[in-house]
Amino acid sequence: MKFILVICTLLSFSLFAAGSSFVKVKDAELEYEMAGSGNTIVLLEAGGGAAMEDWEPVFQQMAKQATVIRYSRVGNGNSTAIKRHLTSRDYADYASELLIKLNIKTPVILVAHSYGGSIARDFAAAYPTQIKALLMLDPSSEHDVDIMRAIDLERANREIAQIKLDDMANGMSNQYLDFWSKRPLPDYPQIKDMPVTVIASIKTHEKPAHLFFTDQARKMWGELWQQWATAFPQGRALLTKKSGHYVQFDEPELVLSELQLLIDKTDDN
Repeated sequence: MKFILVICTLLSFSLFAAGSSFVKVKDAELEYEMAGSGNTIVLLEAGGGAAMEDWEPVFQQMAKQATVIRYSRVGNGNSTAIKRHLTSRDYADYASELLIKLNIKTPVILVAHSYGGSIARDFAAAYPTQIKALLMLDPSSEHDVDIMRAIDLERANREIAQIKLDDMANGMSNQYLDFWSKRPLPDYPQIKDMPVTVIASIKTHEKPAHLFFTDQARKMWGELWQQWATAFPQGRALLTKKSGHYVQFDEPELVLSELQLLIDKTDDN
């Protein structure tokens, strides 16, 4: 029955047609694209300020593995512009409603990058019946500034202040407004037990731009995500020195192979 339901969904929304479409979600028109086939549904959550093109290096290959949905959050890409302040939980609410509007009735594998990781954790906590596994690529963390301050408090505070100013100089996207306005961010302890994989970049830099990219910070960043992921009975952390922040661009095959592991692990057939 579950397989028949998914096939009907695929036919209803022309998943095999190339190009983006739009769907009304709450007060916004969201740009999205669906591709692939099969009873595994993958939802892609892009990074801060990014549109669905953030997934270009892996989208078509993922579509060979499962039914994949990528979209531009409200305020990004060709989706409706932001007219109010939204938090990561607000974005999670939009993602949940998007799945409902697309008639997705089975839990998804959520793949998230950067700030999308904060949204993904809010989604997993708020909508446990809509998610069955989580794959996060160098996700944002509530402890990144803690890492900087632990290394050099005075220098860290100067650099953090400058980062905020740079954000504002660039118009400060809503994601960054949300990210910087909450200190500390929650630890999301209510996420259910499910397969969780984190790929974190610990790539070192010859001339680090600021404390967060020093060798010591890279080591602490890897340890942070290793501890978080392995706290889940089905958790897994991969620390890579081959990728920078954009793992899907630098190591697309790693992303695809880890997604396949989650698909195999959660396959209902």
